Amino acid sequence: MLVIFDCDGVLIDSEAIFCAVDAEALTRLGHPTTAATIAERFAGVPHRIAWSQLSTELNLQLPTSWIDDLLLECQRRFPGELAPIRGAATAIQTIVERGDQVCVASSTELVSLRENLERTDLLPLLAPHVFSVDQVKRPKPAPDVFLFAASQMGVDPADTIVVEDSVAGVMAGKRAGMRVLGFTGGGHTYGSLASCLAAAGAEHVCDDMNQVVERLSL
Repeated sequence: MLVIFDCDGVLIDSEAIFCAVDAEALTRLGHPTTAATIAERFAGVPHRIAWSQLSTELNLQLPTSWIDDLLLECQRRFPGELAPIRGAATAIQTIVERGDQVCVASSTELVSLRENLERTDLLPLLAPHVFSVDQVKRPKPAPDVFLFAASQMGVDPADTIVVEDSVAGVMAGKRAGMRVLGFTGGGHTYGSLASCLAAAGAEHVCDDMNQVVERLSL
């Protein structure tokens, strides 16, 4: 069996930082919002796509450097704020020790993805099996990054389980023909997330890594 972990909000608690930065930026533009609102709409969606939608909806005229500036602000905050999800390292080690394969498939660009995993001491447990949206044509909810990861790992999608914290990610996993577990243990979790993940097709929703390991053993 192959277990594919999403990264942001599943292995590292970065979504809360991303959502806070986006909410603060949108508020400065005259559209007050909260990190929870951003999380509910855009968790798991690449920044460029999220801001493209916001620009269209709100008729925003953004400078060409806007996304890069936001990502730089996130990077500025990461050294003091970014942490692994509690129990993530132990979960990875447990899965590997019992003979299953593990990899990461994320909507984050590959260079940043590897840097963030290294910063939280998870990269040595996963490398070289780290896959990114910039290696495929379409982002989630398209299945491309999960299908790419499975092909690189040499595993049939039917023998693969995805662990995801976003509706877009759950949809991508289902479209790839994989089983999907929802995850609500990240700092960006909002009240209806569990029900949203279940409605999108997650067969079970876990709120911590111990539950993930338990469900994977069934």
